[in-house]
Amino acid sequence: MSWERQINIKTPAQIKTMREAGRINAEVLARVKELLQPGVTTADLNAAAEEVLKSHGCVSPFKGYGHPPFPASITVCINDEMVHGIPHPKRKLKGGEIVSIDCGTILDGFVADSAFTAGIGEISQQAEILLKVTEGALFAGIEKMRKGNRVGDISAAIQTYVEGHGLQVTREYTGHGVGRKMHEGPQVPNVGSSGSGIPLRPGMTIALEPMVLAGTHETRVLPDHWTVVSADGSLTAHFEHTIAVTEGDPLILTLP
Repeated sequence: MSWERQINIKTPAQIKTMREAGRINAEVLARVKELLQPGVTTADLNAAAEEVLKSHGCVSPFKGYGHPPFPASITVCINDEMVHGIPHPKRKLKGGEIVSIDCGTILDGFVADSAFTAGIGEISQQAEILLKVTEGALFAGIEKMRKGNRVGDISAAIQTYVEGHGLQVTREYTGHGVGRKMHEGPQVPNVGSSGSGIPLRPGMTIALEPMVLAGTHETRVLPDHWTVVSADGSLTAHFEHTIAVTEGDPLILTLP
């Protein structure tokens, strides 16, 4: 796919719709975050997310996506699981784990997408640092989402921030445009060079998502064909927002 051909510039009215989808998505994530306690199953988290989506007349673009079709409305990843974890009724949360939750919301034909990672009770110092750096990298990238900058400026900001703290970013998985589809152009890698890539223009809407690993940057996919884990079993974290490029400051669409 040519990512440049897949870029869809949004009108102010369309961005307003995506902002409302983002608000609902934030509500979903807030509800799931309330439930992050030992003994809760990952399927319980998915059920709670679907209740919130249903209350707004919305669905997640995740469910039924891909081959094989993804079976849930959110992804739930624990410890070394980086992205695309499948909720399961027998998978219970435990104290000391870190959990990444990713969700999308479709409203009036437009998609918003965001994610967070949080600890269950008291977590290790390494895990605390990992979470802070990953979230910091997200906002370092967002700061570069300005008219006249290029995609490479975003990628370089994320990579520099993470590697400056002695951690690694994934090479295989990227941020991406989002709007009428869950995956549009441009593709936004988590590694790159300043001044390179597609220029940013007002009306671009991008799901920016640093995925950070405490050990190697290498990953592998589990036999379920979805769950991506760190190759060395090290901890991973994932934060994401959907952001619009404007004539001025970046506009985060997935805030409460």
